[in-house]
Amino acid sequence: MVLEPGEARRARSLDDDERGAQVRMAAIASVVGTSIEWYDFFLYNTAAAVVFKDVFFPSSSDYAGTLSSFATYAVGFAARPVGAAIFGHWGDRLGRKATLIVTLVLMGLSSALIGVLPGTHSIGVAAPILLVALRVLQGVAVGGEWSGSVLLSMEWGDKKKRGLMASWPQMGVPIGLILGTVAMSSVASASGDAFKNWGWRLPFLFSLVLVAIGLWVRLRVMETPLFAEVVEKRKVAKVPVAEVIRRHPKEIVLSALLRCSEQAPFYIFTSFALTYMEKHAGRSDTFALNAVAAAAIVALVLIPLAGHLSDSIGRKRVYAAGALLTAIIAFPYFALINTGIGVVIFLTVMLSEVPHALQYGPQASLIAEVFPTNLRYGGAGIGYQLASVIAGGPAPLLATWLLHDYGWWAISAMMVLAAVLTLIATALLPDRSRVDITDDAVYA
Repeated sequence: MVLEPGEARRARSLDDDERGAQVRMAAIASVVGTSIEWYDFFLYNTAAAVVFKDVFFPSSSDYAGTLSSFATYAVGFAARPVGAAIFGHWGDRLGRKATLIVTLVLMGLSSALIGVLPGTHSIGVAAPILLVALRVLQGVAVGGEWSGSVLLSMEWGDKKKRGLMASWPQMGVPIGLILGTVAMSSVASASGDAFKNWGWRLPFLFSLVLVAIGLWVRLRVMETPLFAEVVEKRKVAKVPVAEVIRRHPKEIVLSALLRCSEQAPFYIFTSFALTYMEKHAGRSDTFALNAVAAAAIVALVLIPLAGHLSDSIGRKRVYAAGALLTAIIAFPYFALINTGIGVVIFLTVMLSEVPHALQYGPQASLIAEVFPTNLRYGGAGIGYQLASVIAGGPAPLLATWLLHDYGWWAISAMMVLAAVLTLIATALLPDRSRVDITDDAVYA
């Protein structure tokens, strides 16, 4: 079952006004959808740092409870490549739009169920088991969401502005982080002592409202003209994921390594740092959450600027600058937080988003452009999400262990190593920011 050729022709035969409207709607649908997905995903990240060790691992020591909480957090990342493979198959078979509707519903339902999940005191060991299962579903949903939302925007956009268009759905990360962090912070302030009993559940339940909004927007977007052309020319792959792994293994591996200095530091800065600021800098949960939310606002501005800049000077130059800056700030970041001075910590957390944004802005187009249209959903998604297993997911867990056994400097050293791996991958990955990605000869 694929998009019908007649519908595909309609997507490619719009007049200028209709096409312009679809370009805008595709960008909006991508941003809204990814914002909701990441809102749900980051809610879990925040809750893992400040709540779940008490609700689902109450009998553990503080160190063991934190490790267990971050371990369930990492499970969601391990599930993301699985989601990328599952939805990558259907995204390259059925189309971007239909697949994205499924991922949005799956994420919303998983998050809402976490919001009503009883704690360990109520149902015993079944509580953390069910928590892990729902986290896996979240990971599967996010794994299938990213490449589809990027392609929905990028494949509708002007070929000279692919970096900018692909950066729009990337803004879903800071928007989702802002929404999730502000929701948790607000509920924590309003519910007081009741926050760890029931208050933390409210933001998870609110995801159902956001999903309804996201569905309304996404249902109004047509299939992308690039995928429509694949359907019209009957070039849809029978088993796209297997084919992209066979034909483009190098690009998949390099796409994963490319993200090391973006993924690992980002989740240290936005999740592990919440615990670190509380225990080692004497700052409250609310202070830490507000600092992370402020950092997300910085990213919200810089991500599209970095995507636009990559259209002018090339993806790899912008990306390499971000990776190099990550290595430069790795040691000063913790040294400044350790001062315990509120304004210094706040500014440090905010500025830590600069190198991330320089990478995250051009990242979507840089990865997506190395795969042909009929294999792009699966290829880009798998490469992108594999980084979740090797970098993003383990980062808070490794940081907790390194801090306990060696000290903060070991965490900084890990971030420098991640930057080195990224710089190597950036040098080896093709830069197709100025080529015609509809030309099959480019990928031969």
